[in-house]
Parts: sequence; C-alpha cells; structure tokens
Amino acid sequence: MNTISDKADTPNYLKAIRLINVGDGKCDFETGSIPIRQHINTNHFFAQTDTSLQNSPHPAPRRQFVITLKGKLKFTVTSGNTFILEPGVVLIADDTQGDGHTWEILDGNEWERIYLPLEKDADDHFIAD
Repeated sequence: MNTISDKADTPNYLKAIRLINVGDGKCDFETGSIPIRQHINTNHFFAQTDTSLQNSPHPAPRRQFVITLKGKLKFTVTSGNTFILEPGVVLIADDTQGDGHTWEILDGNEWERIYLPLEKDADDHFIAD
C-alpha cells in the first residue's frame, strides 16, 4: 500500500489519489494532493450510496472527483496494488478505459459519496508525490 503525501498534511492541500489508465486496458493509481481553495470546473454533482459495483471490475464512467462522506474502502487496480480510501482523501477517477478497478467496503456496509464530474479537458489540479 502506498502512503499519501506529507504535503497533504499541511492546511493548504487535501490528500488525493488519482486512478489512471496506463495502457493495454490497465489501471493504476498515483498519490498526491490538490490545493485547497482551488476552483474545480464542474457544473453539477450527485450523491450516491449504491454499493452494487463492489468487487466488480469497472472503469470510471467519466472523469470525476469522488468525495467520500462515510465509509472506508480498499481499492485494487489491475496490477494487484491497493490503496485505502476514506473521508478526508479525494479520489480522482480518471481510469475511463479498459479493465478499471475494484473496491470493497472495509468497515460496515455503506459508502456515502458525492461525485463531481469534470468538464471535458478540465484541469484536476492534482499534484503527484
């Protein structure tokens, strides 16, 4: 498992993990941060608690920020590498092609989250470790 940036522990950054496509239908992730008070180019959001995709490989349906409100999850990418997602860590889903990723809930049976779909070609402001 990867650790998340020490920079993200400062008051000017939020911890972030970005799912990415790496070729041949594969998915990977990078850890880093996004600056706070940064305008994100999105025009709508929606909340979701559906867990029907748990343990089912899938790519992201669109580039989007995923803000976890409740739940602790383990994500697995095609290489078998994993990371933990929980409130306080922003997920940037940018693995829109190929096999995608899987996730499973670690604590309880709920994952409450808000999706912020990104406009086409919008900057996600992600700063890799």
